[in-house]
Amino acid sequence: MQTDPQSVFEAALQLPEADRFALVSRLMDSLPSHDGTLSVDDPDFMAELDRRSADDEPGIPWSQLKSES
Repeated sequence: MQTDPQSVFEAALQLPEADRFALVSRLMDSLPSHDGTLSVDDPDFMAELDRRSADDEPGIPWSQLKSES
C-alpha cells in the first residue's frame, strides 16, 4: 500500500461521504489545537458546510486562489 499523501488522498476520495467526514474529523483531532480552529464538532461549522454544499454558485477554483497568494 502506498502511503504518500497523494495516494492517501485519492484513496480517501473513494470512501462514502460519511466515512470521509469521519476521517476529516479524526485528522483534525490529531493536530494541535489552535485558537479559532474550526471543528467538525462545531454546529456552526457544519451549518456552513451544509450551506456551501447546497449553494448552486460555483466556488473559486483552488488553482486561482493559490495563484493570487
